[in-house]
Amino acid sequence: MEFLNIGVIEIIDISLVAILVYQLYKLIKGTVAINIFIGLAAIYLLWKLVSAFHLQLLSEILGQFIGFGVIILAIVFQQELRKFLMIIGKGKVLKNKGLFKFNFSKAHDNYLNTTVIAEACGNMAKTKTGAIMILTQIDDLAVFCESGVEMNATISVPMIESVFYKNSPLHDGAVIIRDNKIISARSVLPVSNSNELPGRLGMRHRAAVGITEESDAVAIIVSEERGEISYVKDGELFTKRTAEQLKEFLNRIFTQTQ
Repeated sequence: MEFLNIGVIEIIDISLVAILVYQLYKLIKGTVAINIFIGLAAIYLLWKLVSAFHLQLLSEILGQFIGFGVIILAIVFQQELRKFLMIIGKGKVLKNKGLFKFNFSKAHDNYLNTTVIAEACGNMAKTKTGAIMILTQIDDLAVFCESGVEMNATISVPMIESVFYKNSPLHDGAVIIRDNKIISARSVLPVSNSNELPGRLGMRHRAAVGITEESDAVAIIVSEERGEISYVKDGELFTKRTAEQLKEFLNRIFTQTQ
């Protein structure tokens, strides 16, 4: 039978579709958009089924709905499509599997004094001083820097602690760090809408997850309520870390300087 005549091209076609659907699923997993995605997928499968049985009228109606569904997808999944296109543009497809590693952006040395960052976070954790720091890599996060107060100050333990001191006018917001310099403070970040985050986590943690979902930055949070250190990379949150664990984590990503 014709539908059983599957060759190499058909296998490649099916594999690529499977990869595409899986990547889309990963983007919307844990959000309200997953139910809409499942609903549209069910309608599409129903359309293919009625077309196979040559039900002309129903097939025509569903076909018109599917055609209009492209516009619905663009509206409903606006944020998810944006993230997906960013992933493709940065060459992150199948990154977690170690396949197809490439990046269209120019190479960049990520210099960071990890000792200063870890020590400052350790001190703030002891005093339960709330903080959120964003460490850039290739993405410079210029748009988010503009939302804050420009500083361009070399990082040091006293400098970081003074920014996040509770009576400081700069403590409410994120500090963005690039090449051992605080580029901006009090920056406003996008907040993650993921339903997988524990309800006990506050806006700092959601903002940290949100910025790492949209960029290759690394986020560090010190909880004001519990005095805990957390960090986020690629939208994945690691909680209840020590200052030493934070330093080891950063050393695996950044080029250390003293």
